[in-house]
Amino acid sequence: MKNINTSDRSRLGAYLLPGRIKNPHDGISQALEGEKLGLGTLWLSERWGNKDVGAICGAVSQVAPSTNIAAGTTHFLTRHPVVLASMAMTLQALTDGKFILGVGRGIPEMFHAIGLPSVSFEHLIDSVNIHKKLCKGQSVDYSGVLGDYSGMKLVDLPDIKPPPTILGAIGPKALNLAGTHFDGVLLHPFLTPDGVKRCSDLVKKAASKAGRDPNNIKIYATVVLAADLPADEEEAVVGGRAVTYFQNQSYANILVNFNNWDQSVLNKLWDHPLLQNLNGNADQTFTREELVEVSRILPKEWLLSGGAVGSTDHCASRLKDYLNSGADDVIIHGSTPDKLTQTFEAFSS
Repeated sequence: MKNINTSDRSRLGAYLLPGRIKNPHDGISQALEGEKLGLGTLWLSERWGNKDVGAICGAVSQVAPSTNIAAGTTHFLTRHPVVLASMAMTLQALTDGKFILGVGRGIPEMFHAIGLPSVSFEHLIDSVNIHKKLCKGQSVDYSGVLGDYSGMKLVDLPDIKPPPTILGAIGPKALNLAGTHFDGVLLHPFLTPDGVKRCSDLVKKAASKAGRDPNNIKIYATVVLAADLPADEEEAVVGGRAVTYFQNQSYANILVNFNNWDQSVLNKLWDHPLLQNLNGNADQTFTREELVEVSRILPKEWLLSGGAVGSTDHCASRLKDYLNSGADDVIIHGSTPDKLTQTFEAFSS
């Protein structure tokens, strides 16, 4: 168990612009609030359209100079290796060495829709190795699953070390890959603290087996937080968001397994008429009311034990539970920095 300095807010981060948004400018005001609160890291989950990682992280870096700025996540295959490495090093320079590049596999349907292949573990391993070389200014010759490259190199790099590259991972194989090849792992929302501990143990074990120092592999736990919200708002923030994750059968099975929950509940969820007739992602297809309706199938205990929900004091205590579970940092999801003042005061008391 880790000893927690309860006044150290640098181990807490928060997502900017969660979910569907209309105005990316809101990320600036949220970042300003995060800077005032003393957040350790501000995170952005990329969505094509109006949440471009390079644009928003660059802007945020200039209004929140004390915080780390993190992509959580983008994808290797959606940018040429040189373009991604260039973006990462530029953001590393703009943040004075406080940028974190988080990448994920995504889901096959997302990539197929834009004419790209599904992301395999081979894609991830080759991509992270190429990326690290490019960020160091090394020349890359490569022929493999990613294509054919000769003499690929970045010039005029800033005089700064490359940013850490972390992997958004959920299953045992991905967690093993993170510990073996990446600088950290971004864990999925709705893991319990015990679930986070199990994931952390897998990552650390993989790092040790690969001859790496497991203490150098950072564990980021993502926690959906809803403090002192009216019942209808709490249902939307927690329950509605849970549906968008548990609709994916492979992800849901893994989460339930790590948390030692009842697998039979998932069948009831997937049998809901709205999910049976779903063509696409629930988050982008359903209304807020529809997400809440479907979420009522999920046991309340899942939503409470897999996040931080309830009074301000309880939510602050839950953040500490996650930090004690093996997480190096906690990333708050669902509640933007402008809504966290009271929770942070309770955390620091």
